[in-house]
Formats: sequence, C-alpha cells, structure tokens
Amino acid sequence: MKLIYTGKTKNVYSLENGNYLLKFKDDCTGKDGVFDPGENSIGLTIDGVGAVNLRMSVYFFEKINKAGIRTHFVSADMKNVTMEVLPAKVFGNGLEVICRLKAVGSFTRRYGEYVKEGSDLPAYVETTFKNDAKGDPLVTKDGLSALHVMTGRQYDEIKRMTKKITAIVADEMKKRGLDLYDIKFEFGYDADGKVMLIDEIASGNMRVYKDGKYIDPMTLSELFFRK
Repeated sequence: MKLIYTGKTKNVYSLENGNYLLKFKDDCTGKDGVFDPGENSIGLTIDGVGAVNLRMSVYFFEKINKAGIRTHFVSADMKNVTMEVLPAKVFGNGLEVICRLKAVGSFTRRYGEYVKEGSDLPAYVETTFKNDAKGDPLVTKDGLSALHVMTGRQYDEIKRMTKKITAIVADEMKKRGLDLYDIKFEFGYDADGKVMLIDEIASGNMRVYKDGKYIDPMTLSELFFRK
C-alpha cells in the first residue's frame, strides 16, 4: 500500500491490483467543536466515528449497487476500518453535490429572506467546488460546462443519480422514524467517462432529525442500526 492522499476524514492508499483503499478517520467537519457537514474544515474528533461511518457507507453502497446505480464500492474491512474502491477521477479539483429535502444550514444562511428554517424543498440539488480557502463556492451546470469540469450530459446524470440515491437514504431513515434534511455526495468517473458515486455515505455527510430535533452522527448511527 502507498499513501497517495491525506483527506479530512479519510486517507487514500493505492493497491497493487489497481484499486484504492480508503482508511476512515475519527475526524469530523465542523466549527468550534460542533459538527456541521456543511463546514469545510475539521472541527472535532469523535472516537469511533470512522468505524460507524464505514458501517453505514457499506450498508448504503450495497443497496445502491443493487438498485443498479454505479458506485466505486468493492468491499470493506470493518476490523481495520477500510474500504476498497474502484479507481475514479474526480471532477476538476473535487466537487461536492448536495441534495436538500429541507431548508437548513448554509441554505438558510444564504436564502433566509426567502425561506424559513425547516421548510420543504423539492430534492433541491446544488454543486460546490471543494475549495476551503474560498468557502466551497457554488457552481451551476453552465459554469461546470464552461469551465470544462464536466459535460452537460454528465451533470444531468449526476443530478438524476443524486435524486435516486437521496430517495433511497431518505426511505431507510423514514423506516426508523427519522427525517433526512440534506445529504452530501461526491461523484467521479471511470476511464470511459462513466459517472459513479464515490467517497462515503455516512452519518457525517448528512443532517437527520427526529421529531424536529437534530441527531448528531454517533446517535444517528446508533438509532439507525438499533435492533
């Protein structure tokens, strides 16, 4: 194994078979010690959250693959908190895709004069460049095309996949009496330019509420996997 990238919540290693290995950490994005999936810097460390995020990621990747949606997931090793994935190129220098079912977080900070906190949204999809220094700026479909980051067809495919995946996650949350407000994804593409879901699908990448109250990542995982 060779370390090729040190991320905020995961490290990435190359494997001899051409695939990659993601090593999950216990670091979470946030500010002033408070978790926030919308923040672009590490704000706190929660002991055991890496293993919890891997467990949820595996659960959803398997469901998404079964639904016929392309992902990079190959296998996972819960003991070593690692996940083997297919090689994929990121769009530009990294792009985040957010699907919002409720107005919360940065959405209401930006558009609070038009919408109330907690208002319903129609699976609203937005894209942001991963750039800490610039606060992860929003970018439109036309912008992505003009900057040659992706084609319009790739954007449409990502949007379609995002809505389908969000519906799968929201349905699973609803079965457990939980409400998904928003969720953050990353997508990449293979050697043929085909889009696939990459990174993780974990409690640290979503906001979930129960009876109108926010559920922190560790509590969310405990509730989600409660027998």
